Amino acid sequence: MRAFAHRGCPVLAPENTLAAFRAATPRLPCVELDVRRCGSGELVVFHDETVDRMTDGSGAVADATLSELQELRVGDSSESIPTLAAVFDALPDSTFVNVELKESGLATDLAAIVADVPNEVLVSSFDADALREIREASALPVAYLFADDWADSLAVAVDLDCAAVHPYYELLSAARVGEAQDAGFDVNTWTVPDRETVERLRQWGVDGVIVDDPALVAEKETESS
Repeated sequence: MRAFAHRGCPVLAPENTLAAFRAATPRLPCVELDVRRCGSGELVVFHDETVDRMTDGSGAVADATLSELQELRVGDSSESIPTLAAVFDALPDSTFVNVELKESGLATDLAAIVADVPNEVLVSSFDADALREIREASALPVAYLFADDWADSLAVAVDLDCAAVHPYYELLSAARVGEAQDAGFDVNTWTVPDRETVERLRQWGVDGVIVDDPALVAEKETESS
């Protein structure tokens, strides 16, 4: 079972920062990160539409230039908002990377950034249109993210020819994991809150868990990934 560092694991460093990814990668084999476009056109690694929650600034990411964003500090740290290219430069070659698209219109630039990286890359999104654009622009595998409507969401994943589905963990049962895998999908689930749930999901046969804390999957899970 793969273990993904959710946004680089915020228990280690502020989420989606280079510090978080550098701290997570010695502990977990995979990382998950969020991508959107800033006002000057670059793809940046940041979850929210606005910078208000995570930085000392305010306003929409889409309205700020890269230089303006990188003047901000993330959390209580000295870290700034990184570009997607900078994150890939900082990651070990062996790290599996789940890139979550927070919006559509990113496919061409994403494909260009990851074209020559050695990492295995999976592109996920709640936005089916964003995943369709990826399918049209590249050969990258895609995963459909969802938090409800199990049957409808599996149908969307089939339509998109997804390699994986990323359901919210509370949607899962042993039967549903089997159903998704029988349909040809890997099942990676988010954001798993405790060891007990990790163990239950492992027994059900999920392919991956996305966690905020590497301690939840220490030893057995990381060794088997």
